[in-house]
Amino acid sequence: MKKDHILVERTFKAPINQVWTALTDPKEMKKWYFNIDSFEPKVGFRFDFMGGPDDGPQYLHLCEITAVQENEKLAHTWRYDNYPGNSEVTWQLMDKGEQTLVRLTHANVHTLEEGGPDFAKENFVEGWNYILHTSLKKYLEGND
Repeated sequence: MKKDHILVERTFKAPINQVWTALTDPKEMKKWYFNIDSFEPKVGFRFDFMGGPDDGPQYLHLCEITAVQENEKLAHTWRYDNYPGNSEVTWQLMDKGEQTLVRLTHANVHTLEEGGPDFAKENFVEGWNYILHTSLKKYLEGND
């Protein structure tokens, strides 16, 4: 794996179909991820959402689904409106019975860095770690 890729993994105490729903149902995504108005897990579907630092500017994210294998893999582009670069986020799910291993890879992050300090690799590392280890964990497992 290239050094500009980010890899974050976590095993959740939740069955794979519950994790898949969390990743693909916009009503559920709003509870732990971003407020995405319209989302369909099918190749070619485009979606967008606003996001950014809590205390800073918000950016329009422009994404397009590039791969879907139900309960196994979801991949989409990740770029910003009016900023350089294009990257790809891949969610891989591995069934572990009553648990699910989630492997998130964010590839080609370096292409986004020209957009300014908010797009530094370290910010993505911090963000993805928070999303998997805090917000998605709390959503799927509660506060235990």
